[in-house]
Amino acid sequence: MAEKQITINYQEFSSPDQMSAQDQELVRAALEAQKGSYSPYSQFQVGAALLLANGMVVKGANQENIAYPSGLCAERSAMFWAGANYPDVPFNTLAIAGSDHGVLCESPASPCGSCRQVMAEYQKKHNRPLKIILVGSKRIRKFACVDDLLPFIFDSLTLH
Repeated sequence: MAEKQITINYQEFSSPDQMSAQDQELVRAALEAQKGSYSPYSQFQVGAALLLANGMVVKGANQENIAYPSGLCAERSAMFWAGANYPDVPFNTLAIAGSDHGVLCESPASPCGSCRQVMAEYQKKHNRPLKIILVGSKRIRKFACVDDLLPFIFDSLTLH
């Protein structure tokens, strides 16, 4: 037996003002994207803003459905739209903001496993790191790549 350890690196900010102008704009876009949330059951509004390599920002918001799990997370709604409309444009940075009953969560909301796996797939597809920004009212975390959110990415199968 060998004991192993995983180290995750990230930056933490107490306010968007400490971030680059581009990251500040993406944080604002993620907060704005929450307005498109349809969340009558959970009252948990999530907005995502995806910066593409061509400079375009694509927004997404969570969409719930009474026939759970027919809804879709904000992160995947933004990534799937970008993937469908700009299939050859790499993703640069994804900002995510979550609010509970209209109040931004103090700690950043973390993406679900399905969203992390989709992030990993696009990161691999474009062969470049996808940076992730998780927005909370008391702290903002920025990760250099999806691997820091999903260290054992499901990508080892060869499908025939």
